[in-house]
Amino acid sequence: MENPKQEREFKRGLGLLDSVMIVVGVMIGSGIFIVSADIARTVGSPGLLLLVWLITGVLTMIAALSYGELAAMMPHAGGQYVYLREAYNPMVGFLYGWTFFMVIQTGTIAAVSVAFAKFTGVLVPWVSEQNVLFGLGGVNVSMAQLTAVACVIVLTGINLMGLREGKIVQNIFTMTKTAALIGIIFLGLFVVRNHEAIAANLSSFWSSTWTHLADGKIVSVESLSGWKILAALGAAMVGSLFAADSWHDVTFAAPEVIDPKKTLPRSLAIGVALVILLYLLTNVSYILLLPVTGNPDATDVVGRGIQFAASDRVGTAAASIIFGDIATVIMAVLIMISTFGCTNGLILAGARVYYAMAKDGLFFRRAGELSANAVPASALIIQAAWSIILCFSGTYSDLLDYVIFAVLVFYVLTTTGLFILRRKRPDADRPYKAFGYPVLPAFYIVAATAICIDLLIFKPRYTWPGVAIVVIGIPVYYLWKRYSTRRQRSA
Repeated sequence: MENPKQEREFKRGLGLLDSVMIVVGVMIGSGIFIVSADIARTVGSPGLLLLVWLITGVLTMIAALSYGELAAMMPHAGGQYVYLREAYNPMVGFLYGWTFFMVIQTGTIAAVSVAFAKFTGVLVPWVSEQNVLFGLGGVNVSMAQLTAVACVIVLTGINLMGLREGKIVQNIFTMTKTAALIGIIFLGLFVVRNHEAIAANLSSFWSSTWTHLADGKIVSVESLSGWKILAALGAAMVGSLFAADSWHDVTFAAPEVIDPKKTLPRSLAIGVALVILLYLLTNVSYILLLPVTGNPDATDVVGRGIQFAASDRVGTAAASIIFGDIATVIMAVLIMISTFGCTNGLILAGARVYYAMAKDGLFFRRAGELSANAVPASALIIQAAWSIILCFSGTYSDLLDYVIFAVLVFYVLTTTGLFILRRKRPDADRPYKAFGYPVLPAFYIVAATAICIDLLIFKPRYTWPGVAIVVIGIPVYYLWKRYSTRRQRSA
């Protein structure tokens, strides 16, 4: 006789390779092919462009090594939500889960699935944002949005079938896009080089400027020196941090990982190291193919440079130097593969956070139940429904920009939680201890806090809305607690 729903358990089916594929798959979406344009406009030099990615890589690696201890210590569904709950209190955990559901994970799912649809439109023009099918409540619905919705529905359906099906999709698409990215890096580094771009970049390797735009037009170009360089570096990291985000998603699925106390720390270290290396090499390839500085009115990719690549599609501009006119198609296919696999990983992992919250009475009760396929089916469906609403809203990309500050704050809180738990639970089983503790985790806390302060000063429109989303979660927490208590009394 089948066990009732509340007695079902997750099945352990994620080995080291599967876990690494989740880390790599959710990190590599479309960001690496786009965000270097905004970084180049903010720092204005090849040296600082690479430095932004290097700093991002170092900070992400330190965070991953620190999270490894927490993951091995508490290999439970929900990952970061659990770490914050245990280090602080249930409300702090809820505020993370609230922001995670409202925009961090669902907004990323919406944004990446729409990116999939946009690049599908390169191959199939009918799938385009300009192809508006009808209006709905004052909102225009395009074929691109419907394609994005179809992507979310299909991948949610696959993950509803079970962990095995979800991980097969993840492994296939992650391996494919990683191999393709390595191929493009190899061509850019060793086969095709643009000597004009190389000469231009070497002549201004550390000459930094901040190009300010309004409505796509240059308003001013500010020379940078001293503390202004540090300010620009911090502001520029909005894009690179997002491109390198979601690396910890594998921890959400800890109960489904084989030997999680060993596998989770290893997968975090290997996966993050691999992606950061690929990101750095990709940007080296960019500066060997394109000049960093450019003119927005130029008619060719070299003249526009990395700063003003058409629609910020630096990857496509660089690929055009390698492949010529067919580059647009090649990059469209690569980004479609990349975003499809990324969306799958986000869908697979994210639902486990809502499952953990529901178990604590802080999310819809049915989200805390497992289906006959040993997956949190209701959590997957609720996640898909909100992601689809965000696809139609057209505001998901703005929301993602707004929460970068909140994301960093939660990273700081979680890393600080490492110190708190060392004190609160000195005798807890720690199969893996954070590398470089206490120096490296403390360095991460200081550096990430400095970036937060920098963003508050220089990019306030990216920070205060994120703060507002988190703060709104405080009354929601108390209302939900009251509702949960009443439901338990009436049960």
